[in-house]
Amino acid sequence: MTLSLTPLQDIPLIRQNDDLADIIVTSLQVNKIELQDTDILVLAQKIVSKAEGRKINLATVTPSQYAYDLAKQTEKDARLIELILQESNEVLRTRVGTIVVEHKLGFVCANAGIDHSNVDSHLQSGEGLEVRSDEWVLLLPKDPDQSSRMLRREIESKTGKRIGVLIIDSHGRAWRNGTVGIAIGVSGLPALEDLRGIPDLFGTALRITQVGVADELAAAASLMMGQAAEGTPVVHVRGFPYPAREGSLKELIRPKEQDLFR
Repeated sequence: MTLSLTPLQDIPLIRQNDDLADIIVTSLQVNKIELQDTDILVLAQKIVSKAEGRKINLATVTPSQYAYDLAKQTEKDARLIELILQESNEVLRTRVGTIVVEHKLGFVCANAGIDHSNVDSHLQSGEGLEVRSDEWVLLLPKDPDQSSRMLRREIESKTGKRIGVLIIDSHGRAWRNGTVGIAIGVSGLPALEDLRGIPDLFGTALRITQVGVADELAAAASLMMGQAAEGTPVVHVRGFPYPAREGSLKELIRPKEQDLFR
């Protein structure tokens, strides 16, 4: 079994309303990669958010009183906290510098996934002049599963190949230090593989083993993308060792009643 991951070079900086499917297909051609059935394309969340217009300037945000209260506790910008609250179902934990929330998409993460890094700092004024600002932040896509499905359909239409699309982001974990790539949008591949009932090497049936295969692939692709100025937000994958099917983020989200960290 061989799993190959190839970061696509020469992906341009993505702007709002850019055609990601067309950009990716063109990049595949430039990188001399011919898509095959069951190949997977892994996209960094940032380029999807940028194309979907999820970039917000903090100067346009008016904080609530609750946001001001949390700002004092966490020593964060009240305007940023207001966006975090708008993107969340519930605030779970706070400390200086960090707010842990249940995102509207259902998973638990820090700061609602809102990010300052690799967000260009140009603001277009009404007079057509560019004004620099360091107050841009990027929200997660509203519906990453839907974004994955749409991209998959568009790329399949352009190439005639049946593929999978995975949108990933970098999150921390409750038990360990450091961020890793995780799946937030899935289409055309499983998110979770249930191995219960399958015999182990000694013939004993597995009882509880479920594998977050989309997260495993997300972590591998994240290694290829990097976290800073690498400029490779799309990774081509071949050899994913699980059968194609329609997956979703919901498969990976642990129900509240089973979440011991709450």
